[in-house]
Amino acid sequence: MNAPFTFQNTYARLPERFYARLPPTPVAAPQLVKLNVALAKQLGLDPDALASQESVEVLAGNRLPEGSEPLAMAYAGHQFGNWVPQLGDGRAVLLGEIRDAQGINWDIQLKGAGRTPFSRGGDGRAALGPVMREYIISEAMHGLGIPTTRSLAMVTTGEVIERNGFLPGAVLTRVARSHVRVGTFEYFGNRGDAEAVRTLADYVISRLYPDVASDQQPYRALLDAVIARQANLIAQWLGVGFIHGVMNTDNTAISGETIDYGPCAFMDTFHPAMVYSSIDQMGRYAYGNQPGIVQWNLAQFAQALIPIMSDDQEAALKSAQEAIDAFPALFKAAYLATLRKKIGLAVEQENDGKLAQDLLKRMADSGVDFTLAFRRLSACTLQPSSADDAVRDLFHDKASIDEWLGLWRTRLADETRGDAERQTAMRQTNPAYIARNHRVEQVIAAAQEHGDFGPLETLLQALSEPFVERPGFKAYMEPPKPDEVVRQTFCGT
Repeated sequence: MNAPFTFQNTYARLPERFYARLPPTPVAAPQLVKLNVALAKQLGLDPDALASQESVEVLAGNRLPEGSEPLAMAYAGHQFGNWVPQLGDGRAVLLGEIRDAQGINWDIQLKGAGRTPFSRGGDGRAALGPVMREYIISEAMHGLGIPTTRSLAMVTTGEVIERNGFLPGAVLTRVARSHVRVGTFEYFGNRGDAEAVRTLADYVISRLYPDVASDQQPYRALLDAVIARQANLIAQWLGVGFIHGVMNTDNTAISGETIDYGPCAFMDTFHPAMVYSSIDQMGRYAYGNQPGIVQWNLAQFAQALIPIMSDDQEAALKSAQEAIDAFPALFKAAYLATLRKKIGLAVEQENDGKLAQDLLKRMADSGVDFTLAFRRLSACTLQPSSADDAVRDLFHDKASIDEWLGLWRTRLADETRGDAERQTAMRQTNPAYIARNHRVEQVIAAAQEHGDFGPLETLLQALSEPFVERPGFKAYMEPPKPDEVVRQTFCGT
């Protein structure tokens, strides 16, 4: 059939052991409930064509578009530190890749597309709630300027699936620079298949990191590039209070995009040990643990690359270790830059990190809302003003924040920017709107229980410009009331 996609299918050109070829499983009664018009246009797709019934059949998996070579990708992974030798796309089918006007290839994947050889007994389907959560939060991350997979469309299936009860089914169309994961390299590395690791590395270099192709040690250069992207990504997560919730190696994308939004959350009350995920019983993936976890994940990536980095395996091991050992400094620099922006510092001084961490400690001690604290701080001036009261209201210990504001203002005296310029810069760093857990749950409940997608549209409008306060969206800046607090988030599988 004709459809608004022109596929490239470079991953399908890799050896057969990289995937299983199969079509999506058709659904009973597909209905388009959300199309990302802005993303469609960015990809060079026609939104009107995508909204046609014929294309909705494609987005549900009932029809294959012309040129598609559907497949489920094979990968493995460490899940909560435990090795699982075979995972793979258990409910997702990659239709293929499309190329945008800049010549960039983007994966088009259907999530919730039915059973695959990697389903491990699962039904291969997705419930509407988790599909909506991924759509909302991935688009929120995009609005914040954080590298992420995107959501092109949501389609309900007209079917009911069982997930601790019976829920409406849905399919998400996910867009990514690539779905290759650390776990993809582990899949072949732990099988001793160095040929496949080399093939995969060459593919990733060609598609995602072409600048390293001419390096004298291209695989070490690839490792360095992936490490740098992940260091920057995690610094950005921490800067907006984001907790991924399930940072397994199969959920760590080689592209440096945030991928697999399961039990993720944006923090309300700040604490470095904050956990929302219902499956993270020991806090392995707590907010403050995320830098160390991604370094551990990257070490598994390095381990898989060692056999192809050099004929001298001792030299390869040393080189890989050097690359991994560089992560803390890379992350520290990226995170310090993020913190400086959040508290309005443009002139770099040695104790800036200490000043920012001091604020975070006082916030944790007083149980302060992360997003509101920084947003309100953005309105404060060099001299004490009425804006201070809005910040002080968040703290139980008023003396503590008064002391810090004094230290901060002393530091601001060394800045070259005036109040207005600094405030503008801080407001472009500290969002007014995030995808707060209680709002996400309210939107999901309205859709699942009443078929009402109006609240979804309103929330997405707020999140599309998170740094700009607009009339009609004030409620979306507010933290949850005590009876609205969401303490646990759940995986959608």
